[in-house]
Amino acid sequence: MKQLLILSGKGGTGKTTVAGAFIFLSKAKAYADCDVDAPNLHLISHPSRPPERADYFGMPKARIDSDKCIGCGDCLSHCRFDAIKAGTPFSVKPSACEGCGVCAAVCQTGAISMESAIAGELALYREDSRVFSTAKLVMGSGTSGKLVTEVKKRMASAAENAELAVIDGSPGIGCPVIASISGVDMVLIVAEPSLSGISDMERIVKTAETFRTKTVVCVNKADVNPAKTEEIRTFCGENRIPFAGVIPFDPEAVKAVNSGKSIAEADCPSGQAVRSVYGKVMNLLSGGETI
Repeated sequence: MKQLLILSGKGGTGKTTVAGAFIFLSKAKAYADCDVDAPNLHLISHPSRPPERADYFGMPKARIDSDKCIGCGDCLSHCRFDAIKAGTPFSVKPSACEGCGVCAAVCQTGAISMESAIAGELALYREDSRVFSTAKLVMGSGTSGKLVTEVKKRMASAAENAELAVIDGSPGIGCPVIASISGVDMVLIVAEPSLSGISDMERIVKTAETFRTKTVVCVNKADVNPAKTEEIRTFCGENRIPFAGVIPFDPEAVKAVNSGKSIAEADCPSGQAVRSVYGKVMNLLSGGETI
């Protein structure tokens, strides 16, 4: 299975819009939404059947047994995360607890135990011969990278015979992005022609280089700032990064997305452009040397 990961250095570049177009054009039998903090690929994938849901357990959280707590305050004084709430008895603020276990270690009466806590919910959609894996992280949980890894594992396991998997990643270069990059065959960076967009694109390029993962770049909303678009093209040329093309700002794309469709389904400038980008990226992914 070839895995294509679509990333952006920042939010709002059109990453998920491009991912949806690639899923439509490739008729992908396997795809995943690894933006577990704010998943939204389901809005344009339209799964008609309910998913197979499963709780994801992250780091354990402290729990105080009210019958054993004597209110000595040792847990409160040793907690570095302000996760203990004084009272009668003392209690734990789950959203603040980092699961370090110090409170349990210093408790004189053994009133504190470390218990598994739900950190997210996994969802696997199976429809005909297609598999869509996604998840949603519980607010405040710090296990986004591990949850992303589980999303990818479930997709690969459920679609062993699929030739291509398209993965919609998350913005930035944090844990979920690192977990997304691990093991994929290629990263397509959807860049934005702005100062911050270029800076964030460069960070993604460096992150992918660390994993020795092949990278290709396209620019969305390219005509909004032609000078910055040309700067991105030049950067790619100087760093020997394949440049797959540009997608224009297109009001018709907004209408397509708002109606729950991929831009590749619309007969509009952005739809035509993304088809060209798709062809070049697929050529590279299949072993082509140039685009």
